[in-house]
Amino acid sequence: MLKKRTAAILGLVALGGLAIGLIIVTAPSRDEAAAAGAFFTPDTVVGVEDGVVDEVDGISPFADDLPAIAKLDPELRTAMQGAARDAIADGVEFVVTSGWRSAAYQEALFNTAVIEYGSAEVAGEFVLSPEESRHVTGEAVDIGRTDANSWLSQHGADYGLCQTYANEMWHFELATEPGGECPPQLPNAHG
Repeated sequence: MLKKRTAAILGLVALGGLAIGLIIVTAPSRDEAAAAGAFFTPDTVVGVEDGVVDEVDGISPFADDLPAIAKLDPELRTAMQGAARDAIADGVEFVVTSGWRSAAYQEALFNTAVIEYGSAEVAGEFVLSPEESRHVTGEAVDIGRTDANSWLSQHGADYGLCQTYANEMWHFELATEPGGECPPQLPNAHG
């Protein structure tokens, strides 16, 4: 049976008035990883430089000094920031809970999901490997707060932003021309 392991926040660093955690993800043992069909990696330490943000409170979509925002595809960042300005003008708090992620961070998230869900196949419905994730290429952004997700689901196509996975109301990608029509959502990250 696989043991469930969790990420631990080791400390907080003040960065522009924002508390950012340093996370250590304990990867599965070689045997656990093999049994679950995952990749083995040693314990991984990821931080702000890997795109880690506070996923509960999120960060400003305009925090261009943080890698999670700065390393987004420029067209996606511009579209997301334009949508954020308009959402904020409509009184909707718009935060980013995840943007660009390093391959190491994505792999740590994937390995943790494999342990949680018991197999790479099931984990892949929620977290993709670094080779597949559009967060690693800077082509995906997760938006926080239910009202912001709702606002973006209604207005995102005006900026070219579309919710691409039916099981992730927070995950948006550039998937149409501004003002176009969003394609049908995939059931999950593996389609």
